[in-house]
Amino acid sequence: MTALPASMTVALDALASWQVPLYEDLHRHPELSMREERTRGIVAAQLAGDGYEVHEIGGGVVGVLENGAGPTVLLRADIDGLPVQEATGLPYASTATQEDADGQVQPTMHACGHDVHTAVALGAARLLAAHREDWCGTYVALFQPGEEIAAGARAMVEDDLVARVPTPAVCLGQHVLTSPVAGRVAVAPGPVLSSSASMRVTVHGAGSHGSMPHLGVDPVVLAAAIVGRIQSLVSREISPSEFGVVTVGALHAGTSANIIPDRAELALNVRAYREEILDHLVEGVQRMMRAECTAARSPHEPEFELFHRFPMTDNDLMATARVREAFVAQFGADRVEHMEPVTASEDFSAIPDAFGAPYCYWGLGGYVEGRETAPNHSPFFAPDPQPTLRTGTEAAASAALAWLGGAG
Repeated sequence: MTALPASMTVALDALASWQVPLYEDLHRHPELSMREERTRGIVAAQLAGDGYEVHEIGGGVVGVLENGAGPTVLLRADIDGLPVQEATGLPYASTATQEDADGQVQPTMHACGHDVHTAVALGAARLLAAHREDWCGTYVALFQPGEEIAAGARAMVEDDLVARVPTPAVCLGQHVLTSPVAGRVAVAPGPVLSSSASMRVTVHGAGSHGSMPHLGVDPVVLAAAIVGRIQSLVSREISPSEFGVVTVGALHAGTSANIIPDRAELALNVRAYREEILDHLVEGVQRMMRAECTAARSPHEPEFELFHRFPMTDNDLMATARVREAFVAQFGADRVEHMEPVTASEDFSAIPDAFGAPYCYWGLGGYVEGRETAPNHSPFFAPDPQPTLRTGTEAAASAALAWLGGAG
């Protein structure tokens, strides 16, 4: 397997003059999950201009480019931003706000790098369209909404994605990360991202004066007991050889220092690398909360709302070996690292699973060596545009050509 054809390599140098301004524009104008109208319009226009047959499916955009007989390859990029107030100080920093699903106006930011993914995927789509002599088959560029809330992949599948798009031989995806360093990629077979589920819980008390706790049931004390108790799920019910996380991200109760409220609300998240472990954690949280409510004399059963369930990302062995071989040919072995499992989650795998296709998902370095990093979802998250965009475009194109015939 060889590197990208020489004509594509030359074209990569010229691509930056278009791709960097595109990335900066996307960064300035992030949009919340399932509300990505402007971004969707930009993507659709770019794909149409490059000769793709464009479909709007489930809030996302799919470009299909048929180029003779051969396999079909699908590359997915997510396009949504986050309700985060940007603090990077970049000249192209977002100052945008947008109304969320609850009607609340939120600051918005591409704090997870989906602007990188979009610009890179559009770059790869343009590169392949301009050099059809170097490959054969069908290339599918899929731009997915709503990844951050685990809704977008499902929405596209439910909008007949499988019936409207050619069935891929393989599905590909990548994510910009703080490691490896910019200019490198990281890939590995097997589990690379965890499954996860989030939960909102309301526990009930009985209100009283702060000086008379014996006349009420204190939901704050109850919630505090729950926060500590459910941590034992990982330490005492999950094998030390298994991965599991239980995190309480929010706890809200009361309005005054001297009033015992009648309820407390918790928002929490559980993660695992196996669905059985995730199910055990969800069941265990509910079991322990019910028991703590009984012990506290809560007047009502706790109320549970399960949401944002993400599947595990589990790379196919053969597909990943083929992608890694293409990366080594393109970048050299020193720029291709082993991807350690990441504890974050993705809904990417719902798309290849719907097609019954194998998949490979890899990490893309976003920070130049020696620069202080800020993690994904931080208000300070700011990947270096170059060499990140070029490397991501090379990775996407070379991985696709591993099936489409352009890489040997």
